[in-house]
Amino acid sequence: QVQLVESGGGLVQPGGSLRLSCTASARIFSINAMGWYRQAPGKERELVARILSYGSTTYADSVKGRFTISRDNPKNTVYLQMNSLKPEDTAVYYCFYSRSDLSGPNYWGQGTQVTVSS
Repeated sequence: QVQLVESGGGLVQPGGSLRLSCTASARIFSINAMGWYRQAPGKERELVARILSYGSTTYADSVKGRFTISRDNPKNTVYLQMNSLKPEDTAVYYCFYSRSDLSGPNYWGQGTQVTVSS
């Protein structure tokens, strides 16, 4: 069982930045994929960003150019750098782990709240 612990959320003003971290309880193997979904009140959960085993990244259109996902395999950690934050980014962000690039999420983090407001 892989446990994911995420952190870095909080309250930030529009235009500000946050960095989310997601650390796995076990070594992140090179074949896995990881990323974040987010869910805002009254909205469906949406994929925010994903990074595959070989480093390829995918972003939601709404965050492309503002968010950057990266991974540090020796630290078993994935990061989501969020810049130029907008109120529309307000949501609970859930880190996920997939066993391979071809599978859907297999494990989830506990979620971290991101609130963008003045």
